[in-house]
Amino acid sequence: MAKWTAKHEAPEPLEGPVVATITGGTILWFVLFLVQLPFYGWFDSHDHLWWLWTCLAGAGLGLIGIWYVRKRDAAIKRDAALSEAESAPREPAE
Repeated sequence: MAKWTAKHEAPEPLEGPVVATITGGTILWFVLFLVQLPFYGWFDSHDHLWWLWTCLAGAGLGLIGIWYVRKRDAAIKRDAALSEAESAPREPAE
């Protein structure tokens, strides 16, 4: 079996509204947890309690994700501003 090699360059990664996407997903997980909370007894008696805790875990991990993507976004913007400042022509000092 021959080793697979790429025939073309890989495309640039797509950058979208990452912070908004992660925040929306976190809110969705937490809302799902709150919606299921009144049915705790039913979930417990039918051995589906893990549904409730999965939603809570998704919301908790989403909070970590929000922290991470906000830091990442700030670092990307900081690097872009630094690169722009370095490439800008400088005026001679008098």
